[in-house]
Amino acid sequence: MTKHPLAGSERAVAQGSKPLGQCDPAQSIEVVVMLRRRDEASFQAFAKQIGAGDPAAKPLSREAFAQRFGAAPEDVAKLQSFANAQGLKIVRSDTGARSVVLSGTVAQFQDAFGVRLEHFEHHQLGRYRTHAGPVQVPDDIHDAVTAVLGLDDRPQAQPHFRIRPPMRAAQAAQVSYTPVQLASLYQFPAGDGKGQCVGIVELGGGYNTSDLKQYFSQLGVSEPKVVPVSVDQGSNQPTGDPNGPDGEVTLDIEIVGAIAPAATIAVYFTQNGEAGFVDAVSQAVHDTTNKPSVISISWGAPESSWPAQSLQAFNAALQDAATLGVTVCAAAGDSGSSDGATDGQNHVDFPASSPYVLACGGTNLHASGASISRETVWNDGEQGGATGGGISGTFAVPAWQEGLSAALTSGGKTKLTKRGVPDVAADASPETGYTVLIDGQQTVVGGTSAVAPLWAALIARINAAKGQSVGFINAKLYAASGVCNDITQGNNGSYAAASGWDACTGLGSPDGAKVSAAL
Repeated sequence: MTKHPLAGSERAVAQGSKPLGQCDPAQSIEVVVMLRRRDEASFQAFAKQIGAGDPAAKPLSREAFAQRFGAAPEDVAKLQSFANAQGLKIVRSDTGARSVVLSGTVAQFQDAFGVRLEHFEHHQLGRYRTHAGPVQVPDDIHDAVTAVLGLDDRPQAQPHFRIRPPMRAAQAAQVSYTPVQLASLYQFPAGDGKGQCVGIVELGGGYNTSDLKQYFSQLGVSEPKVVPVSVDQGSNQPTGDPNGPDGEVTLDIEIVGAIAPAATIAVYFTQNGEAGFVDAVSQAVHDTTNKPSVISISWGAPESSWPAQSLQAFNAALQDAATLGVTVCAAAGDSGSSDGATDGQNHVDFPASSPYVLACGGTNLHASGASISRETVWNDGEQGGATGGGISGTFAVPAWQEGLSAALTSGGKTKLTKRGVPDVAADASPETGYTVLIDGQQTVVGGTSAVAPLWAALIARINAAKGQSVGFINAKLYAASGVCNDITQGNNGSYAAASGWDACTGLGSPDGAKVSAAL
């Protein structure tokens, strides 16, 4: 049977990797296959209406979406026949999310997709599996398959949080806030998120129930219901190291839970790789059990480091979210305008750069009593971190950003030729960070990782008060005037703060009551 190369499925070996030889042919692995949507043309027209904020375009229920735009039964049946012929087992199939998880041996997958799987060792990535050349898909399912994820299992993303280092003598200006205090400073409308579910996506680590009990008790807020959801063999597994992924998981839960304690928090645990990340977000978006109305993502990587097929599959899941009325908040990164890339160029972080998410940048915030006295761009230098932000190299300028320019630190402005990042911001500097409890340790944490759950909790409060989801909010926020605190001082490296939208803090930090009114 003729096989066709799957566009965008090539993976380059990470520079500096040491080859370890071919993978064990008998080793069992899992792979996620993504299928095309039904009626793609109608879907794109509908998504364009939603993206532009057209009030006539009403979000779909998950059930209606699966019927209209999920995977076609005949495509699923073709993949089932292909899997059976190759000796592969179907672990899970979700027509709404258009995903099928297959399991089998390395030898079976090599034969099925025409690749040779090899192991490499890298000083940062560790030991990982990958393949040379593109994934090959046979004739009869070639048109139906949009991505084959997981043959390469290297870590794909980093958490965007920073624990505050011990104070030096010169750092007398350090302060910290609880999420409750920040919600007050940002004028969040009253509420507790009752009836809402906030989804949080985590690529490793876990939380301790004892930490959560103690933390919420100290804050004097009721302990939220936290539901761990296992995706592709991921699970709640605390490592005991607050500097590792536990820090991300616990930070996200504690911020959302402190501000929206009556909301259910569904935590989608998966493996850190392209397959796990895409599948976890897709499952959260299409979850008919927990039904999150808002999703917070605090992990990401430079847009340029994503293989085309996984970036497109991920963006398709985020596009689904917009049409389902699910608000997705994503951290814009903690390494300034380079996003941590070492090529000397500017980069933005994905998934924050997707036009279907609310990209969340960072500030440094000082308060006087019950009000904000000073708020600037978060930039604590190379060691201390700075908010991500800049101009996408992949995504077109969305309708709601047309005509905008990014101010440059060197002076002048550059017109947006692609999607600008971020959309909004909030406190993220570890110097003015969040007081949290992680692995039994009281600590102060910053990073744009904290901003995504802060905005997600605000949206949960607004949804609860309105009795319906506000959904994709970007067009409305950009059209509204003065709903955010405009940040006009500071830079993130190449980009400077300016009046109105800028590539450091977007529209600014929230005035929660005004945001609620605008939505």
